[in-house]
Amino acid sequence: MPADMNDYFNKQRGGGENKPPKPPQFIQDFSKKATMLYVLIIVAALLIFFKPFVVINSGEVGILKTAGKFDPAPLQPGIHFFIPGIQDVIVVDTRVRIVNYKTHAGEGDFNRRGGVLIKPAIEVLDARGLPVNIELTVQYRLNPMRAPQTIAEWGLNWEEKIINPVVRDVVRNVIGRYKAEDLPVKRNEIAIKIQTAIAKEIDKLEGKPVELVAVQLRSIMLPPKIKDQIERVQIAKQEAERVKYEVLRAKQEAEKRAALAKGTAEAKKIQAQGEADKIRIEADAQAKANRLISESLSDKLLVLKQIQVQGKFNEALKVNKDTKVFLTPGGAVPNIWLDTKDRQKTSSVGH
Repeated sequence: MPADMNDYFNKQRGGGENKPPKPPQFIQDFSKKATMLYVLIIVAALLIFFKPFVVINSGEVGILKTAGKFDPAPLQPGIHFFIPGIQDVIVVDTRVRIVNYKTHAGEGDFNRRGGVLIKPAIEVLDARGLPVNIELTVQYRLNPMRAPQTIAEWGLNWEEKIINPVVRDVVRNVIGRYKAEDLPVKRNEIAIKIQTAIAKEIDKLEGKPVELVAVQLRSIMLPPKIKDQIERVQIAKQEAERVKYEVLRAKQEAEKRAALAKGTAEAKKIQAQGEADKIRIEADAQAKANRLISESLSDKLLVLKQIQVQGKFNEALKVNKDTKVFLTPGGAVPNIWLDTKDRQKTSSVGH
């Protein structure tokens, strides 16, 4: 085709260059939105696949690991981003943990049951070499500010390397100083020594990676022979206490009876003293009355009394002519015997 003809057609299309026609505006807008959507989908897919972030909850800290090296500053609760493939975040629990040393636990490492770690009871030897099983409950927590250093030094199974060996060694050392039969009696003393020694051993670790919260001595399982011996001793002590109680009770009863008898005797003594005082008072009153009567008598009064009595005798003789009268010598009042028809009557008249 001639060049001039090409120029002609190019001019007809609106330009001197060879360009394709532009699409409509709505198609251009749709294309832009689709491109943005594809980008968002790709980014979301990458986020889901590589997951370059982590959420740390309360009671946890994060350890940022970059190319195998731990960052010494722990990550606090919240959302944190990292570079997948180069960085990683290890989340560790810093809340209080519990480990139970139980008689019926299985052997091996820690087994989690309801958030509590279960370990077999600690079997130790007493001062005479007799086997004793100790059941403990230990509460502890990871030091959150030292978590990166602790995990870097001890690993994620730091509990098995720190807590378990320390607890078992301390319990063996403490229990080994006592005889089996003394353990139940000195239980509180032993519990304090175990907790003090465990806390001391943990505090000796560099950087104090673990904080001990509490140690509880739950049970002391003795050998059957020692247990039977202790039971016999307890029964003997109970019997001795019972006998002692009976003796004390009998003594108290005797003291009660003695006190009652003493009280009765005192009452009788007081009563007798009262009777004696009464008699003495009456005698003193009678004596005083007699003394007053005696002091009131005179010769003239006696003569008057004699005359009065003699008059009564004279009157009596007028009525009873057969009466025999005998006068007592020196007496102011005569004695009279009446003799009437062989029957004797005696009467005494006096004033």
